[in-house]
Parts: sequence; C-alpha cells; structure tokens
Amino acid sequence: MQGMFIEDFEEGRVDISPGRTVTETDVVTYSWISGDVNPMHTDAEYASKSPIGARIAHGTLGMSIATGLSSQIGGLIGTAIAAIGVDEWIFLKPIFIGDTLTLHATVLSARVSSSKPDRGILVRRMDLRNQDGDLVQSGTMKTMVRARSVYGNQQED
Repeated sequence: MQGMFIEDFEEGRVDISPGRTVTETDVVTYSWISGDVNPMHTDAEYASKSPIGARIAHGTLGMSIATGLSSQIGGLIGTAIAAIGVDEWIFLKPIFIGDTLTLHATVLSARVSSSKPDRGILVRRMDLRNQDGDLVQSGTMKTMVRARSVYGNQQED
C-alpha cells in the first residue's frame, strides 16, 4: 500500500486509528527496554496504595503507542522520510493496563519545502484517547514526507 504524498494532506483532515489495548506484557517489556522500573509501573501492591490506585503505563509508552497507531492509519507507508519533531506533548490522564487506545490525528499543516522540492513537512495534532473517549495524551508531531512532484511520477519496482 502506497502512502500519501505531502500534497495529498489537507488541513483539518482527521484520521482515526484502530484500537490497541495496553497489556501487562507491554508495560513489563517497556520497563525492561527503557530501564524505567518505577514501582508505579512494576509493583501492583505499591501502586494500589498510591493516589492513582493501580499500576499505570509509562507516559512515554503511551507516546510510543501513538506513533505505532499513526503507522497503522497507513497514510505515510512508503512516503514518510523521517520523524523530525514532537512539540508540546502533554500527559493528561493515566493509561492503565487494559485500556484500549485510539489515535485521532488532525492535519494542522502540510507544505512542500521551498529549498528541497522533493519533500515537505506534515504537522499533525496527535490526540490519544482511551476507550471512554477521554483524552489521555496530546501533542504535535512533525514528519518529513515525500512530494508527489518528484516521487509520484516514478514507477514502482
């Protein structure tokens, strides 16, 4: 499946990902990979006595899941060149083991680069929501994307 070129994105476009349930394995594996073994993530007894009352996923695990859900939307498969920035990412509510998350990606801007016309910059508001529709994380992500003017005329192998 070919992704979209920078010229194909319209301001205001909203894409919604499929759902993805956060599992015990996700949290344990992320603790191991990141080295973040805070007991809020790894110790059920400790977390049960905290103000939140239960273990939670790492904030940055939520952010990582958002990037994966973005990929599942499919608009950038084969046309994304590189992630170039994350701005104003905020953690609004905890993500619990068992929460099912969806990503709502809204195009804020999409423009071809004036200095490098083979690519452009896509800026999207990324809203991560739980199964109740609650906004749990939000921010903007910038992605470098191929331009149709150069790549759209090439034959696929």
